[in-house]
Amino acid sequence: MIKRIVKFTAKCIFGFVLVSFLIVLLLKWCPVYITPLMAIRSIEQKQEGRSVVIKHDWIPLKKISENLQLAVICSEDQNFTTHSGFDLKAIEKAYENNKKGKHLRGASTISQQTAKNVFLWPKRSWLRKGLEAYFTFLIELLWSKERILEVYLNSVEMGDGIYGAEAAAIHWFNMPAESLNKRQAAAIAAILPSPRNYIANPPSGYIQGRINWITRQMRYYGRLEFP
Repeated sequence: MIKRIVKFTAKCIFGFVLVSFLIVLLLKWCPVYITPLMAIRSIEQKQEGRSVVIKHDWIPLKKISENLQLAVICSEDQNFTTHSGFDLKAIEKAYENNKKGKHLRGASTISQQTAKNVFLWPKRSWLRKGLEAYFTFLIELLWSKERILEVYLNSVEMGDGIYGAEAAAIHWFNMPAESLNKRQAAAIAAILPSPRNYIANPPSGYIQGRINWITRQMRYYGRLEFP
């Protein structure tokens, strides 16, 4: 009986690894038109008695302003181009601050956020964190950094019912993503910690402060270069 259970479990694990590997490999080239988060938010909107709104337009990375690419990296993960999916220094810092009862953003990398956005659900749990680490490893193994950033910028939540750079640029500034200037890009990046609660345009005092910080970081960072 135990042998059968072990055999069945091993088959399930092997099947999951094989299927997930093939899906991640396929998405190395295919656009991601819908994510679990989009579906979950749609259900939430319906339950709240609101009209279901999903604004999402997939565009290639070359049609997304370099200003926005740089702004989200400076805002969310400044070591994105050099780490292998996990920023160990940021994780250690977050752990130390959590022990002191402080809260620190920034331990989750763009790679981790992409894995969560595309393959998983938003609610935190040990199961989700474990799967997030697994999918982060897979996308870092199979995708280039440019592809990870492309998928991230096309799938991340950037407002209530707004997903991806193109929809966000049109919603907040009435222009395509490729036309965003530095401050407009920084404004969109500034709301990413809580995109359904913050407004990119016109920004509140808190968001204005974050815009100023992000634009300074963009100047310090310099030109965006991929390995």
